[in-house]
Amino acid sequence: MTQVDHIEGVIGSFGRYQTWILILISVGRLPTDYQLSNVVFILPSVDYVCKDDGAYNLTNHCPCKNPVYDTSTIVSSVTSTFNLICDRTQLASLAQSFLQVGILAGSIFYGYISDRYGRKFACLLALHSVVLFVAASAAVSELWMFIVARFLMGTGVGGTMLCCYIMIIELTGKSFRPYITGLHEISFMVAYVSLPGLAFIFREWRYLQLVTSVPWLFVIAYSFILPESPRWLITVGRKDEAVTILTAIAKRNRRPSDNIRAIVDKVYEETVRNNDQQYSTYLDIMRSPKLRVYALICAFVWLCCAHTFFGVNQYIGRLEGNIYLNVMLSGLILSPSVILVIIATLYFRRKTSTIFTFCLTGVSLLCFIFIPSDYNVARLLVAFIGLTGSYTAFVLIYLYCSEVFPTVIRNSAMGFASVFARFGGFIAPFVVNIGVEWASLTIFSSLAFLAAVLCYFLPETKGIVLLNSIEQREKSEKHIVKSDVIT
Repeated sequence: MTQVDHIEGVIGSFGRYQTWILILISVGRLPTDYQLSNVVFILPSVDYVCKDDGAYNLTNHCPCKNPVYDTSTIVSSVTSTFNLICDRTQLASLAQSFLQVGILAGSIFYGYISDRYGRKFACLLALHSVVLFVAASAAVSELWMFIVARFLMGTGVGGTMLCCYIMIIELTGKSFRPYITGLHEISFMVAYVSLPGLAFIFREWRYLQLVTSVPWLFVIAYSFILPESPRWLITVGRKDEAVTILTAIAKRNRRPSDNIRAIVDKVYEETVRNNDQQYSTYLDIMRSPKLRVYALICAFVWLCCAHTFFGVNQYIGRLEGNIYLNVMLSGLILSPSVILVIIATLYFRRKTSTIFTFCLTGVSLLCFIFIPSDYNVARLLVAFIGLTGSYTAFVLIYLYCSEVFPTVIRNSAMGFASVFARFGGFIAPFVVNIGVEWASLTIFSSLAFLAAVLCYFLPETKGIVLLNSIEQREKSEKHIVKSDVIT
C-alpha cells in the first residue's frame, strides 16, 4: 500500500485554508450538537402533584388526569406540555428515540447523496435541514407533530454528523488526521458545556429550541464558501474542477501550485485502475468480500457504541443533584477527551486505543452497580468515567471507519454503519426507562465489552493514506508504520 499522499503534497497536511473550513463547519454544526444533548432538558422526568379526586396532593401518583407540574427547575418541557406521565411515559421514550430514527434515515440518505452528488451539496442540505426543522419543532401544537419534526431534524443531524466529518477528513493529510479527529469535536464540547446555561436562561422548551436554531440561518452563506472535496472530484472523473480547487487551496496555504494537473491525473489513474465505475452504491459494499466483513463489524460496533453513549448520557440527567450543574460538569469532564483522542491516535494503534476505551466504559458501568445510592459523588464520578469512555470510543470509531473504507464508498459505508448506531440510540431510552438500575447498566456494560471484542477483527489503519477505490481495499494488506506506533 502506498504511503505517499499526493493530495497532501499539493495542499499541505493542514494549513490556513483547512483551518478556515474547520471553523466554519464547527460553528455551523452547533445546532446539531445541541440536539444530541438537549433531551435531558426538553424531555426530562418531571415531578408533579396530582389534583384528581381520591389522589389529591399525592406526588407522582398514577393514574392522574390533573397533574400540577413542578416548575422550580424547568418551567415547561415536552413532558409537561403533552402530559407524558403514567401510561404515556413510553411516548416520552418514543419522542426521544425518533431523533435516532431520523438520524438513521439521514445516514442512509446523506451517505448516498454525498457519494453520488458530492460532499458539499450533502453538507449544505444537512446543515439547512437541522436549522429549519429544529425551529419548526418549537411551533408544534400536538405531540405527533413534535415527533415528526424530531424525525425530520434527525435526518439533518445524521447528515451533518456524517458528511461534515468526511469533508474535513478528506481535506486533511494523513499526518494531521489524529489532530483533526479531536479538533472536530470542539463544537460538540462547546454545545455540551453551553447548553445547560442556555437551558437555565430559557427554561421553556420552545424558546430553547428557537435559540439553538434560528440564529444559525447564516449557514445559507456557506453555499458560496465551502469547497467540494478534491478527493471526491477525482474519484468521479471531474479532474478540471479538482485542479481548480486544489490550486486555490495551495495558493491560500502559500504552497507551490505547479504540476497540480499532473498530480491529479496520477491520482485519478491510480483510482480507476482495475475499476469499471466511478460511482458506488450500498450494494457494492456487500459485493466486495473484505468490505462486506468490515462493514458488518463496523455496523455492530457503532450500534453498541451509540447505545451505550446515549444511554449513559440520559442516565446522568436522572442522577441526584442539580440537573444544570450535572450536565455542565459532565461536559467539562468530557472536554479532556479531545486531548485523549489526539494522544491515542498519535501514539497508539487504532485498534488498541478503541478496544481500551470500550473496556473502560464497560468496567466503570459495572462498578456503578455496586456503589450504594447514598454515595452521590462517587456514583456521579463513575458515571462520568463511563460517559468519557463511551464518548472517546465514539470519536475514535469515526476516524477508524473513515480510514477502513475507500473514498468512492466511504460515506455510504459509514452511513450503513450509522444506521445500526441509530438503532442502538433508539432503544437506549427504553433501556434507561426499564426501572431496574442494575439491569439497565448491565445491558450498557455488556454492549461496550461486545464492541471491544468486535474491534479486534478490524484491520489496523494507523499511518495509511486514505484509499480511493474498492480495488485498493481488496488488494491491501495490513500495513503499520512501526515508527509511528507504540506496541
